[in-house]
Amino acid sequence: MTQIARPLTLALALSMTPVVPGPAKAQDTPTPPEVEEGFSLMEEGAKLLLRGLMAEMEPALDEMGKALTELEPALKDLQPKMLELLALVDDLTNYQAPERLENGDILIRRKPDAPPPPALPDGKTDAETPPPQIDL
Repeated sequence: MTQIARPLTLALALSMTPVVPGPAKAQDTPTPPEVEEGFSLMEEGAKLLLRGLMAEMEPALDEMGKALTELEPALKDLQPKMLELLALVDDLTNYQAPERLENGDILIRRKPDAPPPPALPDGKTDAETPPPQIDL
């Protein structure tokens, strides 16, 4: 798709760029009709190519719109939790790649040279927060 889009964009830009006349000459020679016709044919070709690409992309875009419409309720339910997670994490570049332990737990460690983490939403820091307790 990118291989087609770049030349197409260039052709379209060139066909739509107005021709700026140069300095007046002693004798203007009229533009041959073949040249005028060539430019209009290039413009028409670019328009047809763009219309074809849009027609080809339309079904995929329609399906993507339907999928997003179906996901919208789930995403609205997920939004508060995602915002809470983002407040806890701050910047993802401060963390190492996730690591899976043998028992299935996943650890995401903070990089040693990262700045201190932000305060927790309740105002406490990690050092002040007691570890969770399990009743046995």
